[in-house]
Amino acid sequence: MIIMTKAEKITVAGFGGQGVMTLGQIIAHAGAQTNLNSLWYPSYGPETRGGTANCAVIVSPQPINSPVFARADALMALNKPSLDRFCDKVAVGGKILYNASLIDEVSSRENIEIYGVPINDIADSLGNLRVANMVMLGAYLELSPIFTDEVINNVLRDFLGAKKESLLAINLEAIKMGKEHIREVRK
Repeated sequence: MIIMTKAEKITVAGFGGQGVMTLGQIIAHAGAQTNLNSLWYPSYGPETRGGTANCAVIVSPQPINSPVFARADALMALNKPSLDRFCDKVAVGGKILYNASLIDEVSSRENIEIYGVPINDIADSLGNLRVANMVMLGAYLELSPIFTDEVINNVLRDFLGAKKESLLAINLEAIKMGKEHIREVRK
């Protein structure tokens, strides 16, 4: 059992269609499933697919008073405009995970951890680019193990439902590969 002692504030950002909202919702649902307080707050650009999209997620053992936060503990940036927009809003000691398949140049901020994860390349190696967001989720969970694999598996199973049950295995494999990538980088 994982014990959480303080709130985790997360920003997930990218283009519409990259699975930004799904990624945030899975984290929020995992929080709720583990009897934590959780909140998912979406923000869409003018277009749904191809426009900008981001969400704020808070998971906390204490009550959550507001969906708005000035500094995130973690940023998952799936594209360069999102990295540029949110990198200065990560708290000292926080983490930035960025899509190294699409982003070459990164912030040179000090006092934060920065990890490039080639999520598109890893998803493509699995044969389905649509699981890139799950690769990012795996990378995040390796760095911030706030949920067990069992909790994430259950949430994903519920999230996909019976209609998309055939996609469960590839999504779980994508999460596993995201975790493995971070383990390799940290060696």
